[in-house]
Amino acid sequence: MIALEKRPQPSRLWRAATPLLAVALTMLAGGAMFAGLGADPVAAIRVIFWDPLFDPSFAAYARPQLLVKAGPLILIAIGLAIGFRAGVWNIGAEGQYIVGAICGAGAALALYPAETRLVFPLAVIAGALGGWAWGMIPALLKVRFGTNEILVSLMLVYVAESILASVSSGLLKNPEGRGFPGSRNLAQWDAVANRELIAGTGMHWGVVAAFVAVIAAYVLMSRHILGFQVRLSGEAPRAARFAGVVPARIVLFCLGLSGALAGMAGFFEVAGPAGQISIDFGSFYGFTAIIVAFLGRLHPVGILLAGLLMALTYIGGELAQLTLGLPAAAIQLFQGMLLFFLLGVDVLTNYRLRLGRKEAA
Repeated sequence: MIALEKRPQPSRLWRAATPLLAVALTMLAGGAMFAGLGADPVAAIRVIFWDPLFDPSFAAYARPQLLVKAGPLILIAIGLAIGFRAGVWNIGAEGQYIVGAICGAGAALALYPAETRLVFPLAVIAGALGGWAWGMIPALLKVRFGTNEILVSLMLVYVAESILASVSSGLLKNPEGRGFPGSRNLAQWDAVANRELIAGTGMHWGVVAAFVAVIAAYVLMSRHILGFQVRLSGEAPRAARFAGVVPARIVLFCLGLSGALAGMAGFFEVAGPAGQISIDFGSFYGFTAIIVAFLGRLHPVGILLAGLLMALTYIGGELAQLTLGLPAAAIQLFQGMLLFFLLGVDVLTNYRLRLGRKEAA
C-alpha cells in the first residue's frame, strides 16, 4: 500500500527540485501526446526547447522574441505571486490586462496625433490605473461583502472581453480603417510606439518594467515590513491579526498591485508587438502568468526564469506548428501540463511516500 505521511517540516530539497521534475514530466507526457498525434516526440521537444535558441535557421528571429513574450508574463506573474503569498487569489489578470490595454490606448488616442514624449508615460499610467481599477472590483466586493475573489475576478475576464469587442468596433475604431474593427496602429505612431531599445534584442520598455518589477518585488518581500505582513497573512492569518495586520488592507493592496501590473503589461503589448486594440487582442497572458508564478515558486527570481521558459514554449510551439504541423490546442495543452505536474509533484514538499502493508482494523 502507498500512503502519504506528512513531513515535520517542508522539504527544501523537494521544494527546489519540483519545478525541474515538473518540466521533465511535462516533456515525457508531452512527447507521448505528440507521438499520439503522429509526430516524432523527440523532434517535437527539440523544436520547442532547442531550435528557437540554437538552430541557425530560426535563432536570429526567435531569440529577440524570447524577451518580447517573457516581458508581459513576468510582469503579470510578479503581481499575482505577491497576492498568492498573501492568500489572495486573483485569477482574472487576463481581464485586467485587457482593460489596461484599452485604457492606455484610449488615453493615447485621445491625444492623437500629438508628437510629444509625454504621451507615452501618460498612456502607461492610464493603463496601470485601468488595470488597478478592474482589480479593485473583486477587492472591494471581498472586503465589503465577503465575496470570493476567485469567482469575481474570473467572471470579470468575460466582461473585459465584451468591452474589448465593443470598443474595437466602436469607441476606439480607426476612422481611417475602411470599416474594419480595430484602433489605429500605435506601433506606427512615434510618440507612443513601444519599440526595441536595443536593436535585435527584443528589449522594449515592457521588458524593462518586468525586470524592475522583479527587483522591487524581491526587496518588498524580503526587506520591507509590508512584505512581511503579506507573507504572514498567507502563512498564519490568525497570527497576522494579532500582529496588527488589517486583512482588508492586504486584500486591497494585493489585488490593486496585480491589476496595475497587468494593466501596464497590456498597454506595453498594445503599443508594441500587438500594435492596436482589436477584437482578438487578448493573448491569454493573464492565465499563463498563473503557471509562471507557481513554476517560479512565487519567488521573483524564480518567476524571471519561469517566464523565460514559458516564453520559450510559446516560440517553440509556434515553430512546431509551422514545421511539424502540430495543432495549436496541443501546444496549449503542453503548456498547461506544466502547472498540473507542478501541483502534483509539489505534494512531496510536505508529504513523503510510505510503502507498506495495510494494517488490519
